This record gives sequence, structure tokens and C-alpha cells, in this order.
Amino acid sequence: MNLLAHAYLSGRHPELIIGNFSGDFIKGDPENPRHQLTPGEIAGVRLHRAIDTFTDEHPAVAAVRDLLHPRCHKYAGAAVDIFFDHFLAANFLTLTGEPLSGFVAYFYQTIQMHTNRLPAPVARMAEYMIRQDWLMSYQFLEGIDRSLKGVSRRTAYPSGLDTAIEDLERYYTEIGTYFADFWPQLVRHIRGVIQAMNVSR
Repeated sequence: MNLLAHAYLSGRHPELIIGNFSGDFIKGDPENPRHQLTPGEIAGVRLHRAIDTFTDEHPAVAAVRDLLHPRCHKYAGAAVDIFFDHFLAANFLTLTGEPLSGFVAYFYQTIQMHTNRLPAPVARMAEYMIRQDWLMSYQFLEGIDRSLKGVSRRTAYPSGLDTAIEDLERYYTEIGTYFADFWPQLVRHIRGVIQAMNVSR
């Protein structure tokens, strides 16, 4: 769900980007020949999983999940991911040193140039993402609301995500404070993961 965070943390490495972007759709061992992944794409899948594990276990994320649980229940984690992408997008220049528009243009171009490397469901998602410019829209509450409603339409059970924007508005400062605590720790952790993989950014 936190597409922007995953994209940024992949750096300017196309194979990491493709593997990371596909990560939720690669089941089991990414080295299994059935996936037909390159070494860089395998590293990207492992990077995706490292980001998810760190995020799921972080106390700041747990605190926001608790805030959202009365409305979203089991889907509170999905809402946290989307909310945190909003704070990353809204503060992208300050947090990363580059304009959001420049990074998003690079990311979209990379995805388009390597569409043939994406599993079919990921390629379809990428088409919608780029056409509707999801990542730029994350700066704005309207874009976050559209994303929440889109995910809500795809959940197997009632999720509360269709109205979760109300919790973002209600707890905006508090959630932003949790994000500000979480983000630099995630960046440091993932830099270490990438260094251990011996993949240049």
C-alpha cells in the first residue's frame, strides 16, 4: 500500500525498483526459477519484504494502527501505509532533498521501460497508477481519499477504508508526529539492508 515509500527506498536502481514494485505478487522464494527474476529483481523482492517487516514491527506504526482500529479493524495497517505515503509525499523535498515531481517522473519512466518484467496483475496496476498519477496525488487529502476508497472496493470484507479519511483529518498532527519518528529510522535500516545485499543505489 505504501507505494511511494517502496519506490523511493529502491533508489535509482531499475531492477530493485521492479522487484520491489512486484513484491506483493511474488510468493515464496523469489529465487525459484518459476518467477524468472534477475538477481537485481530478486534483491528488490527481498527489499520489499524488509520494508514491510520493519514497518509492521515499528511501535509508531502500531500506535497509528491502534488509533485506526475502531474504524478499520484488520485493515488498519493498510490505512497506515496510505497515510504515511501522504506525509512522505507532502514533505518529500524536505525529507529527501529532491522534488516529488522529479522522482515520480523517474519512477514512472522506469516502470514503463520495464513493463515486460512485471507480473500481469502488477502491469495492470502500474497502468492505472501512471494514468491516474497516484503518487503525485498522495500530497493531497483528496488523493488519499480516492486511494482509500479504491482499496476499500477490493477488500473481501467491510474495511472502513471508505471513510478512513475522517480519521486522518481528526488525528492529522498526531499521525504526522508518528511518521516523523518512523521515517528516518526506516531509511537508516533500509540503507543497511541494501549495503548488505551489495547492490549499488
